[in-house]
Amino acid sequence: MRWLVHGEREIYSSEWVSLGLADVEIPGGERFEHHVVHARGPAAGTVVVRDGAVLLLYRHRFITDSWGWEIPAGGVESGEEFEDAARRECIEETGWAPGPLTPLTSYYYANGLVDGQFHLFIADGAEHVGDPVDVAEAERIEWVPIPEVRRLVEAGEIPDGLSLTALLWSFTFDHL
Repeated sequence: MRWLVHGEREIYSSEWVSLGLADVEIPGGERFEHHVVHARGPAAGTVVVRDGAVLLLYRHRFITDSWGWEIPAGGVESGEEFEDAARRECIEETGWAPGPLTPLTSYYYANGLVDGQFHLFIADGAEHVGDPVDVAEAERIEWVPIPEVRRLVEAGEIPDGLSLTALLWSFTFDHL
């Protein structure tokens, strides 16, 4: 059943995110206000595979005060193609340029509250092109053997939803 949107007013806005209050009506007539978070734009990430290992970053996320492994990923700049953003982010965060990118999937990561969208790719191989540009992105950057990636997923050591989706998609459809 489709909800009817009568309008939306902005509560807060920054260069990264905005918060709105939508005036919605659900089938059956109940009408109420619902919070909506608008992301700055889409993000893209890449599962980079080389010699039976996956390129991962180990980092801290202050919002959840948690440490974990993640794939290289980040925001898509205005006018940038998703694939180009995935490649750029990988180079900036890791210093590795991924080989040819193949799309995995695109999805809305919390579509009951946020309009943000992720675009995921997989790359077979990578070339080291230098040091990471974003030195504050990760504590460590490592090529993690695929069996160890499976163990990290099972142990909850990859808490990031984008990374989990990309890796589990890759495992499910035999990309890894």
